[in-house]
Amino acid sequence: MSEFDNVTAPPPPPPSGSPGAEEKQWALFAHLSSLVGLIIPFGNLLGPLVVWLIKKDTLPFVNDQGKEALNFNITILIAAIISGILTLIVIGLLLLFLVGIAWLVLTIIAAIKVSNGEAYRYPFALRLIK
Repeated sequence: MSEFDNVTAPPPPPPSGSPGAEEKQWALFAHLSSLVGLIIPFGNLLGPLVVWLIKKDTLPFVNDQGKEALNFNITILIAAIISGILTLIVIGLLLLFLVGIAWLVLTIIAAIKVSNGEAYRYPFALRLIK
């Protein structure tokens, strides 16, 4: 099994019933905290990382969604770096724009899904943190 087999993993089964209000709220914070990256450099990694580290041991839904948000934002950072390098040839500008739009839209979709208590899986994310 290669490392890319986990790129489009299906959502895990919900941990022992549906998540409670507190779990939904913290999972929402895990996804939306990546938007801090619009203000603070690397905030898109630091936000989900902090939420995940604080709540991973006490709230299983937040553990799952925090890892998902962190993995997605690592993937976006890698894509942005590659796009930045490709700006030397003009296609990088377009790719950088598309990566930014995809990041924003998918983060909002994830936030909506977890606020409804659904485990969300980003359509493309390297699952580096398991």
